[in-house]
Amino acid sequence: MQTDITVLKELVAVRLDVHIWSARKKLAPSDFGTTNLPPEKLASLGSKRICDPAELRIFGALKGKAVTLLDRIGVRFLGGWAIPEQAVRQVQTDLAAIADDFQSAKEAFLYRYDDAVRGWIQDNPGWETIIADAVVGVDAVRSRLGFGWQLFRVVPPRKDRTMEVQAGLAEEVGGLGAKLFGEVARMAQDAWHKSLSGKTSVTRKALSPIRTLQRKLSGLSCVEPRVAPVVELIDTALGTVPDGGAIEGGDLVMLQGLVCLLGDPDRLIEHGQKVMDGTSPDAVLKELLKAPAMPEPETAVGDQDQDQEDAEAVEASLPLAPAPFTPAHTPAVRLDSYGLW
Repeated sequence: MQTDITVLKELVAVRLDVHIWSARKKLAPSDFGTTNLPPEKLASLGSKRICDPAELRIFGALKGKAVTLLDRIGVRFLGGWAIPEQAVRQVQTDLAAIADDFQSAKEAFLYRYDDAVRGWIQDNPGWETIIADAVVGVDAVRSRLGFGWQLFRVVPPRKDRTMEVQAGLAEEVGGLGAKLFGEVARMAQDAWHKSLSGKTSVTRKALSPIRTLQRKLSGLSCVEPRVAPVVELIDTALGTVPDGGAIEGGDLVMLQGLVCLLGDPDRLIEHGQKVMDGTSPDAVLKELLKAPAMPEPETAVGDQDQDQEDAEAVEASLPLAPAPFTPAHTPAVRLDSYGLW
């Protein structure tokens, strides 16, 4: 079932505009002196770090936080996200808070930039010259760190435009429902492996990812008719869970079955259709009281460049190492200060 292009009236597009300095410079043949290097047609040189990468992880972590925020509310669309109009104010507030943290981290890093570079040089004895030769000024670094976003409406071309002009956007919008169910499936698979797989008892914390999926689907119910029945199914399931204490026995099996259903896009669409056709959510839940089985994860189609950026953001969000910036002894090799010391 294709999503009708009129759904754009109920959605707002969001695009993140985040820039993170790589702290890298391309290696040059001169960095290796008289070493006999292979010709460029055979191999190309890589890059060199001119600053401790741990110093920049906070920026990747904050970008990852923004991506997670938008993934929980919206669905990937045109290189960004489509979010429900009623979520715009909250998204603006949350992104502004992340932007403030990004700016604070930026100012703190720029303040200690000279010491950071000096410490990195001193931590890599024998390579002082090739690092120092690549150092850039603090103003250049400032221009390469930034956090922003844009919100905009997408309006279809006028009807008098050619079919070729209209086709691309119509195709993108038409796949929103399938994309939404695919994103929900990946989130459910993650929740299964982290919280429910192999468990005989869980705390109420295990309900948190299910509620996140419920809110995502509820906000985007306009993109596909079978979304609303799935929301009703989740609501019914959560309503059967006791208000306190551990979740175990039949309640746990039911939740495991629900999450496994959410993790299978084809079955999820099928059960959504059943509810639309008159099957009660309670009857659907009874079918889930079987041995739950999560399908194998599938690679998402589309937005692959964004997914790669997100993977880098996750890697960048690893715990920060202590910053090694205590002044050390002067290096044995005398270097030009390049204005750093």
